[in-house]
Amino acid sequence: MALSRSARLGALATAAASFLVIAASAAPAPGAPGIGDPYFPRLGNGGFDVRHYDLDVAYDPGTGRLDGRTTLTARATRTLSSFDLDLQRLEITRIVVDGRRADFTRDGDEVTVTPRHRLREGRGFTVTVTYGGVPEPLGGPIVFGSEYGWMKTADGVFVACEPNAASTWFPSSDHPADKATYDIRIKAPAGLTAVSNGRLVSTYDRNGSTYTHWRESRPMATYLATATIGKFDVRTGRTPGGIPIYVAVDPVLKGGNGVDVYAVTAAATDYWSQVFGPYPFEETGAIVDDMPEAGFSLEVQSKPAYSAVRSESTIVHELAHQWFGDSVSVAQWKDIWLNEGFASYAQWLWAEHQGTRSAHDSFLAAYNGRPADSPFWQIAPGDPQRDTMFASAVYQRGAMTLQVLRERIGDTTFFRLLPAWTKLHRYGNADTDDFVRLAEHVSGQQLDDLFGTWLFTPGKPAL
Repeated sequence: MALSRSARLGALATAAASFLVIAASAAPAPGAPGIGDPYFPRLGNGGFDVRHYDLDVAYDPGTGRLDGRTTLTARATRTLSSFDLDLQRLEITRIVVDGRRADFTRDGDEVTVTPRHRLREGRGFTVTVTYGGVPEPLGGPIVFGSEYGWMKTADGVFVACEPNAASTWFPSSDHPADKATYDIRIKAPAGLTAVSNGRLVSTYDRNGSTYTHWRESRPMATYLATATIGKFDVRTGRTPGGIPIYVAVDPVLKGGNGVDVYAVTAAATDYWSQVFGPYPFEETGAIVDDMPEAGFSLEVQSKPAYSAVRSESTIVHELAHQWFGDSVSVAQWKDIWLNEGFASYAQWLWAEHQGTRSAHDSFLAAYNGRPADSPFWQIAPGDPQRDTMFASAVYQRGAMTLQVLRERIGDTTFFRLLPAWTKLHRYGNADTDDFVRLAEHVSGQQLDDLFGTWLFTPGKPAL
């Protein structure tokens, strides 16, 4: 069919307009310096999605110096003229993007990288950062008033980075919304053991150093990465359910507290696999280090790290995080109760499983043990604010919320909901609204009042 001259001109005009729209949408622009998390606005980075980290670090416990080379494999989510990385305090000597040296500038913890050519939307690219220095732990009120991150020990380093300390030892998009897989290679003095995430690929000695390669093949948030180094007694095997297990214990602590970390880890991993759904990672385990200055333990992916806090209850808590926090990660840090409330409730479920106390009685003890005028009840766990994001209310009131939910919808429905949640968001991110929607879908009930009261309303709820 032939077109008239006016029709041809109209078609040309339409095509030109479409081209201008496409060209405008593809115009390069800088990536954002953060993902916009209200608690940590400059953490994470906009404009790209990290798919894989290849970390190569060498640590000298004598001087405290770390030398590293990190390669990020990423995909541009918009056309980029530049992009940001998070790196705290360490000095950068070189950045290469797709094999070509790139310019960079720094503004505190933000590193802005300008590649030779723009990175088109949807395109994969690599960036390699060479850096070094003496990593320092972070402090402040966020994590129980304790230092956290890269913490020197008598024989090495204890690395536990929640919420924002991964970027104290490797350049990254340091927010749990940007998960990736990892290869972690660690060079340390011979005689020391380096423990990290996932499965051990190789280890060998050469010229007075030990080289260790770990691989985490499942998506992981940055704060869950570790490169803990020291003298360890290592025990490996399989749980009774067949899951590979790797437990490293500082010999100073061997037999301490009367807790068999290996046995409890094996038993709890298998039990949670029945309650929460299949174990999400290739290996389970533990890192038990002599680091009493760290007043916390952390759900390091595949191998929780325990400092001065070592008990059966702590172990089952950190292992529950492998489902709630590690596999299903928060979309923003305000949703932290989805990690800590669930792991705390798991401690009540473990006591119930052991026959020592029902979850209902644990709930009553926590509820009745705090008077109505206690500051505990003024923190709303659904949005606890940055400096109180690890307050006890996030843990205990979060756990209470789950027990109230269980009693509202019944045991059968509740224990269908938990594995449905971990399956739906396996290896991904989710928020409180996602959980409320699923709970209502599975139960067939309207639950806004329950969650509004227990998660978002200051004050002691009435029973």
